[in-house]
Amino acid sequence: MKGAHFLVAFVLLALSSSFAFAFDPSPLQDFCVAINDPKDGVFVNGKFCRDPMLATANDFSFSGLNIPGNTSNQVGSNVTLLNVDKIPGLNTLGISIARIDFAPYGGLNPPHIHPRATEILVVLEGTLYVGFVTSNPNRLITKVLNAGDVFVFPIGLIHFQFNIGNTNAVAIAGLSSQNPGVITIANAVFGSNPPINPDVLAKAFQLDKNVVNYLQKQFWVNNH
Repeated sequence: MKGAHFLVAFVLLALSSSFAFAFDPSPLQDFCVAINDPKDGVFVNGKFCRDPMLATANDFSFSGLNIPGNTSNQVGSNVTLLNVDKIPGLNTLGISIARIDFAPYGGLNPPHIHPRATEILVVLEGTLYVGFVTSNPNRLITKVLNAGDVFVFPIGLIHFQFNIGNTNAVAIAGLSSQNPGVITIANAVFGSNPPINPDVLAKAFQLDKNVVNYLQKQFWVNNH
């Protein structure tokens, strides 16, 4: 019986540990305003903390999220991300926010992942076709969103947003990390530096090697 209790306790501990380390660590103080100068600072979550008595409102604020991003690029979208680098007071708080602007007639936030964050998206203007792909088996889950609609993209899964309307579209995304990170699939696969061996990509994607060489020579847009 003791062995069974120990096994149950071990399993519960393992599960709780996995949840505890799945996202940003919980803060050990009210806040930790990030600074780049280590003098008189404490190193927490990859940033040095400002003395709390020296923190100001500016450490916790940002102005300009109302300004539309420039969507005149090849994918027709722009992501304005406010993470710990833009709002130092986000350090250790495990949250960030982004504005996403889409050009009419096909503005696309290309398939990408956030390795450290779940994303919750609310559409402010326009009509978006959004979706994500699950891990094996690779099931596609999609929905058309209009103004006021909300959609969740689970952490680490490939997802996208596509403007299917004939007007500009705007969305706001909340992310469960102070630094969610982004890996845009096409950019990472065909635009890495140094490039991935074309033989690898040709076999993985079942493409002619000349096609791979062509894709690797293209300019892959970073809309962030």
